[in-house]
Amino acid sequence: MPNTSFPGQDTAIWIPSGRATLAVPQAFGPRILWFGVAEGTNLLYLADESKLQLGGEGYRFYGGHRLWIAPESPARSMQPDNDPVTVVEANGAFSFSSAADKFGVQKTLSIRPLGEETYQVVHTVTNHSAYELELAAWSLSMMKAGTTVHFPQPPFERHVDRLTPNRPLVTWGYTKLGDPRWTWGDQLASLRQDEAMGPVKIGTFLIQGYAAAESEGHLLVKKFGVSPSAVHADMGCNFETFTNEDMIEIETLSPLVRLGTGESVTHSETWRLFVDTTLTGTDAERAALLAELAATI
Repeated sequence: MPNTSFPGQDTAIWIPSGRATLAVPQAFGPRILWFGVAEGTNLLYLADESKLQLGGEGYRFYGGHRLWIAPESPARSMQPDNDPVTVVEANGAFSFSSAADKFGVQKTLSIRPLGEETYQVVHTVTNHSAYELELAAWSLSMMKAGTTVHFPQPPFERHVDRLTPNRPLVTWGYTKLGDPRWTWGDQLASLRQDEAMGPVKIGTFLIQGYAAAESEGHLLVKKFGVSPSAVHADMGCNFETFTNEDMIEIETLSPLVRLGTGESVTHSETWRLFVDTTLTGTDAERAALLAELAATI
């Protein structure tokens, strides 16, 4: 077990996969609060000590990897996850489930180690209310300061070959496209975290179904299913990234669904940690390497 500290550590479950490991607390959640090379440091962001308390009725900014619901709203998205989770181990996988919140929403995070620093991370949202709910399962990994998030651009197409757009870009009211943390390549886009700069966010639809977070000489590549014909939240986003002074998020979303009582939506990601791997070279070389790595997952 790495030499580290986080809330609920004394009863957390550590799940190794090759040289990688992750930790999920049982005292609250579901959340992943530690992820990285077993002999290394935590690649996830943890909130400062003043926020790392257990219990209470208000939402706590623990950090780590969490499951939310979209579209985002202060009331429905930011439901407290301060209570103990129910843990089930079966067939090599661990499932961590919350109780239903005041809106009748229950969240489950299921983790299966696949070897070679790879995990299947499944996010399930279940409607236990008496009413139909429209929502999307929203996976958010908060990465530590200094991390850069990379995502591919759609293929270039000549004007004479395609007249309709293929590169949707969704911006928030505080987004500045000229922000120096952005790198807009023809094949790869990147957002760099900077402790001296405030919030910025964008969303898009990644037809390739993968993105990456580069931190401390390692590369986390996330792969996820793509549903081009489905309706998505936030003007059609299945991928978003947000950063501020403290951290940076790599986020993916399921399609929007209508859940009747007792129905669930499931959103699956596959994580692979490429140890001692970074994206270097030209825009084309970096994009090609990321595509090559994603194809191995």
